Amino acid sequence: MENKNQNLNSKSKKNNFFRRGDSGNLFLIIFAALFVAVMVRSFMSIGTTPALLPNGTPAPEPIELTFSDVLRRAPEIQTMEIRGNDASGTLTDGTPYTATITYDPELLSQIAENGATISIDTSKTWVDYLGTWVPILMGLFFIWWIFRGFKGGAAGISRSLAQSNPTKITTGKTKTTFKDVAGIDSEKQELMEIVDFLKDGKKFRDVGARVPRGILLSGEPGTGKTLLARAIAGEANVPFFAASGSDFSGIIVGLGVAKIKEIFEMAKRNAPCILFIDEIDAIGQRRSTHSYNDQDREQTLNQLLIEMDGFSNDTGIIVIGATNRADMLDPALLRPGRFDRQVYIELPDLSGRREILDLYAKKLKVGSDVNLQDLARGTTGFSGADLENLLNEAALHAVRNGRAEIAQPDVEEARDKILMGPRKVRKMRPEDIKLTAYHEAGHAFVSIMYADITDPIHKATIIPRGRALGMVQHLPIDDKVSMTIAEVRANLAIALAGRAAEEIFFGADKITTGAESDIAMATRLARYSITTAGLSPKLGLAAINQVNSFGTRSALENASEKTAELVDAEVRAWLDSAHADATKLLSKNKETVRKLAEELLARETLTGDEIKEIVSGKKSKKTAKTTTKKTQKNATK
Repeated sequence: MENKNQNLNSKSKKNNFFRRGDSGNLFLIIFAALFVAVMVRSFMSIGTTPALLPNGTPAPEPIELTFSDVLRRAPEIQTMEIRGNDASGTLTDGTPYTATITYDPELLSQIAENGATISIDTSKTWVDYLGTWVPILMGLFFIWWIFRGFKGGAAGISRSLAQSNPTKITTGKTKTTFKDVAGIDSEKQELMEIVDFLKDGKKFRDVGARVPRGILLSGEPGTGKTLLARAIAGEANVPFFAASGSDFSGIIVGLGVAKIKEIFEMAKRNAPCILFIDEIDAIGQRRSTHSYNDQDREQTLNQLLIEMDGFSNDTGIIVIGATNRADMLDPALLRPGRFDRQVYIELPDLSGRREILDLYAKKLKVGSDVNLQDLARGTTGFSGADLENLLNEAALHAVRNGRAEIAQPDVEEARDKILMGPRKVRKMRPEDIKLTAYHEAGHAFVSIMYADITDPIHKATIIPRGRALGMVQHLPIDDKVSMTIAEVRANLAIALAGRAAEEIFFGADKITTGAESDIAMATRLARYSITTAGLSPKLGLAAINQVNSFGTRSALENASEKTAELVDAEVRAWLDSAHADATKLLSKNKETVRKLAEELLARETLTGDEIKEIVSGKKSKKTAKTTTKKTQKNATK
């Protein structure tokens, strides 16, 4: 089957080559003829043998006169032969000359009055005729080539241009299967019946069932839409045709329509098959009654609608579209009979992230000390592409540090680089470094105090990355779908603990702008909890959404001025309460927080277990085991 398709593709490529190459070859022949003619003429003029005098001696080289020289030396001219703007002849002393002149009857009559013999050559050589007629013939040939497309009807020119500008189509059978797709088990299960139909469509037809003709895959970038489409084709072992929505748009009107027809005709010839259109929103955007500038895109969309609605149930063509913006698509494209089924691919959860990491880790050399479960916990919101990139960054970091396999520090560095940006080498003042250490120590200490409510702390560091001078990371135990009001208030206190630590240890007049991102995050969380989640007793269960109006100040929807003032006052009260809680906890434990900050200054980074040890004053089981192992090794030595 593959050999047959390859032979058909090779034959069609040859035919397309000759069909498209005839016109181009003719143009090349004409240009080559003109070039050769000009070169021959120049060589003929260069290669002529020098003239001889009657006594057999070579004639002297002609002198070159300017137009002003001709006017000045007109009485000395004995003969003059004129061809176009070029003149040549001899002077009265026998010296030959050449000149470039402008045709002027008065000048010629003045030279003739002095006894000079003047002859004008108006004949044309074949090179002159070639230079005159070749541009005309080329223009006529181009007009004929354009209008030749009318033979196929009104769309003939577009078809001709579509053949000369083919759509970039990936063809052939893919080796990708569902084994290569991880983290989206529910989506794979939903698409299994498409694979069954492509493998054995008879059992569906016997029952009278109509299998979906089109499947729309939507979701965040990097969630695996293209990979899933390839896996469906590979699992069913059918040809896979892939194109991008932007391939069907062009400057020439009607080109997109011709390309849509071209790819669907190709799919029909190779049915059953998968026809995949990536970024389909490029041609499938919602049509508008007052849109005058997108007529070609709308014509392309109309042709796509006709083609998708045109095949019968037994053609075996499954159209799969992928987009990040399903809300932009035209309703006619989403109706039953076209894209019957819409599959939204969500970002992977904790177990999905672990499966994806396991899948990609098999292709890399990963050390035994790398904890993929902790890595999955610390990458909430990462897509499959993000996780693959994270492991690749870890591998690059391992190579830079001369390691033969990926170690845990490489994974930590890669995650911090992606989340916070690359490590910055900054010359910071000692007082700024000290203030950053106390700021992060405040976050870390309050996190430990609320450890039974919030996510466990993973590490604290004062190494600057991106715009941040330091950070405290938390690793969720599992994926949360909601938060209690106690969790919200605890997270607000943790976010504002850095500013509270600055006030306690350095004074209110020494606070800095370093808490900017903390305050912004806390404000967003408090406003969301009050206006959307209904967690404020004063506002009750009314939903008051934020409305962004084109970059201007965000307003409150479904709220009066009095309600808006109440929302602002409640947000301020929540933040003040959280700040007061953090200040109270830090003030009661100043020595512990100071010890935590001093350890950060000395070591730059502290793990979650080390922070717990400093706060509790006891060594954790993990640290104790590590210490015991080190002692045993030293004793053995």
